[in-house]
Amino acid sequence: MDRESKLLEILNKRGITDSAEIEEFLSMRPKKTYDPFLLIDMDEGVDLVLSAVDNGEKICIYGDYDADGVTATVILMEVLSQLTDDLMYYIPSRFDEGYGLNVDAVRKIHAAGTGLIITVDCGSVSVGEVALAHELGMKVLVTDHHRVTDALADCPVINPSRPECEYPFRYLAGCGVAFKLAQALTTELGLSKKVLTRTLDLVALGTIGDIVPLIDENRTLVKYGLYAINLRERKNLDILIEMAGLTPGSINAGRVSFGIVPNLNAAGRIEHAARAVEFLLAKAEPEIRAGAEELIKYNRGRKVTQERIAKNCIDIVQREYPEDPFLVLMPEDSDEGVNGNVASNVKERFWRPTIIVAKTEDGRYKGTGRSIPGIDLYDTLKKYENLFVTFGGHAGACGFTMNADHTDELRTGLNRDISARIAQEPGLLKKHIDAELELDAADMRIGLAKELELLEPCGQSNPRPRISITAVATSISRIGTDSKYLRFNAKLSDSVYVQCVAFKDADEITAVINDEPEGRCRFTGIMEIDSWNGRERLKMHVMQAERI
Repeated sequence: MDRESKLLEILNKRGITDSAEIEEFLSMRPKKTYDPFLLIDMDEGVDLVLSAVDNGEKICIYGDYDADGVTATVILMEVLSQLTDDLMYYIPSRFDEGYGLNVDAVRKIHAAGTGLIITVDCGSVSVGEVALAHELGMKVLVTDHHRVTDALADCPVINPSRPECEYPFRYLAGCGVAFKLAQALTTELGLSKKVLTRTLDLVALGTIGDIVPLIDENRTLVKYGLYAINLRERKNLDILIEMAGLTPGSINAGRVSFGIVPNLNAAGRIEHAARAVEFLLAKAEPEIRAGAEELIKYNRGRKVTQERIAKNCIDIVQREYPEDPFLVLMPEDSDEGVNGNVASNVKERFWRPTIIVAKTEDGRYKGTGRSIPGIDLYDTLKKYENLFVTFGGHAGACGFTMNADHTDELRTGLNRDISARIAQEPGLLKKHIDAELELDAADMRIGLAKELELLEPCGQSNPRPRISITAVATSISRIGTDSKYLRFNAKLSDSVYVQCVAFKDADEITAVINDEPEGRCRFTGIMEIDSWNGRERLKMHVMQAERI
């Protein structure tokens, strides 16, 4: 099988078989995007915005404290600034207010003289808060993307996840929905395309950061957004990229995910997400550089706090809940700013769905969860929503608040439910990575790796292709702080070696190799090209090792 057919093999396995679909998927200039007016309530939303502009009313963009909410806020601030100067934004505090609209914020926004609130990345089911805004004489337009299972707010709600919405693609991020509103406005007014296209870099950041499927329209938006980032026209982003230790002009989805988004998210986790909005809206270079330094400082602090709490949680699991199939933890040193990341760390360590519960200063209990493939966290927790004051999320992540400590009750119920599922599905919690391609020594060429790069941008629902090789591990060593990583050479034949590294599950992979010191193992992971001093060589990030 030649290299081109290996690429087609992966596409076919991912359900992309039609020649036109393949051409679109691999195109450097994709065209898969849809008329924004196909979104339910878009006409009413555009009318609300234009009416507010015509009447000289102040417009407030109400955002969220993650990278998706931050970029969505900046997108509408930039586009609406072409229509009015009477514009403001409001980002709730993760610690004092929590997710979404809240009544205190609605009153503050009203006191500031606002006539129209436009939410981004939130608001679909904010029934009481929207009713209050109406009582105070304000209009509300919701743009959101979260799953809707409860009563909708009584206002135009632009959300492709609404059950009755017939928009062709349901998985836009919050920034993607904000972009579609901006697209509708610029179309309706006949504004220059540059007003819209200059925000595509922000759409890429928010879409990648929110871990929505990188397929269909999201793939189109992210591809063009990455082009925009690498054109280096947004000074703010270019300076952050440089100061974060990345190479400007060579940004891909992975570097966005691991090198840029965490710095934007850190503002809301450590201080206040408004700092990230201020940074992206800043014009003067000294202000931009100071803002970038601040975000990077927040992210360093976030890492230290996160590692400490994650270690404590791992100790709690091993000591108190070693057999629980669903981990519900309430560590004393929890920090709601990083609990989502901690839940993700613990989930990866034990490969079980995980919720971290923290007691807040106002006496409430706030939970943040992350799940594994096969367990829909939203559907699983929906059964217990009577315990929650607020609750939301999707298959892979959730958040909730409780007035009282129902942690034990929740833990008991969730473990009972998952145990029942395991009885029917014994492999539910078994971590296994299936390879899409089985490669041999003759396949290990730079050309094949470059062919596979055509699958970029990779992420949710379009992962980097998993390949497997059968080889003998040689030159084995542990590297990194506390020797927590693994490096070795995989010998496929007498003349073909591939350098391998393992970051996650290094202990488990080492154990398999040590059990087969002279034998061949099956290694599964990701193949990439390592460039150094003008030379290219293959490198493999190993994610799984198996005895054969």
